[in-house]
Amino acid sequence: MRLLVFFDLPVTTAKNLHDYAKFRKFLIREGYLQMQESVYSKIVLNQITEELERAKLKKQLPPKGLVQLLVVTEKQFASIEFLVGFKEHDEINTTSRLVIL
Repeated sequence: MRLLVFFDLPVTTAKNLHDYAKFRKFLIREGYLQMQESVYSKIVLNQITEELERAKLKKQLPPKGLVQLLVVTEKQFASIEFLVGFKEHDEINTTSRLVIL
């Protein structure tokens, strides 16, 4: 399964900017990969792991803004269609457990 996190956080004040940076660093530290500006994804093995990740994510939510979580299967994720632009060759889109960065 794949977790997709979408977020739209305010960055109008220094506090908001700090919260945004803290949340983004949390996602990167937890192994989420950036797909777009405010879209991150992570592979999870099963529903138990998904529930643990969901709980960790809820603990790190910033006080303001919008954060959304979508869980899709790998088959659904693989059916993403690129409508504009191109798919870069260096992006990581694999179901293998070992990812070397």
